[in-house]
Amino acid sequence: MKRIAKFEKISFKQFLTDWQSEHPDDSEDRIREIYDSVRLPRRATAGSAGYDFFAPAGFSLDPGQCTRILTGIRARIDDGWVLKIYPRSGLGFKYRLQLNNTVGIIDSDYYGSDNEGHIQIKLTNDSREGKRLEVKEGTGFAQGIFLEYGITVDDETTEERNGGFGSTTR
Repeated sequence: MKRIAKFEKISFKQFLTDWQSEHPDDSEDRIREIYDSVRLPRRATAGSAGYDFFAPAGFSLDPGQCTRILTGIRARIDDGWVLKIYPRSGLGFKYRLQLNNTVGIIDSDYYGSDNEGHIQIKLTNDSREGKRLEVKEGTGFAQGIFLEYGITVDDETTEERNGGFGSTTR
C-alpha cells in the first residue's frame, strides 16, 4: 500500500472564521468545544478503501434540506493523487444522502489555499420516502478515497490554486 497523504486539523483561527460564517449564533466557547472534538478521518477496517469523515457537531436534515459541514480537516496529498469524497454508503442507501456536487474533489494543491485547504462538505437529504436524517456528533457521514491520476503528455499547466469550489475556472 502506498502512503501518499496525511490528514491534519486546520488552525483554530481558520475554523473559527469558517464556523462563524455558517453558524453566527454559536459562541466562541462552543466553537472551541467543536474544534477540540474534531476527529481525523480513518479507515474502519484494514480492507476499507474509504476514510470516514466524522461530524464535528450533530445535524439533522428533513427531505430536501441541505447543509454545509465544516470538517476542520485538511489533507496533505502527494502530487499525482486526489481525494474523492462521497457520502457514507449506508446514508446514501437509506436517505439518498448526496453531496451537492455529487463527488467532492480535493486536489493536492488545495492544501496550501488561503483557507488552509479546509475540507467542507455540502450535503442534501434527497429522501423520496420522507425520512428525516439525524447524524450525531462524532458519527461518520462521508468517506474519502485517495486515487492516483495521470495527465496528458502535452500538459504544460503552471497555474497555482488559491481557493476551492470553482476557484480554478474564475
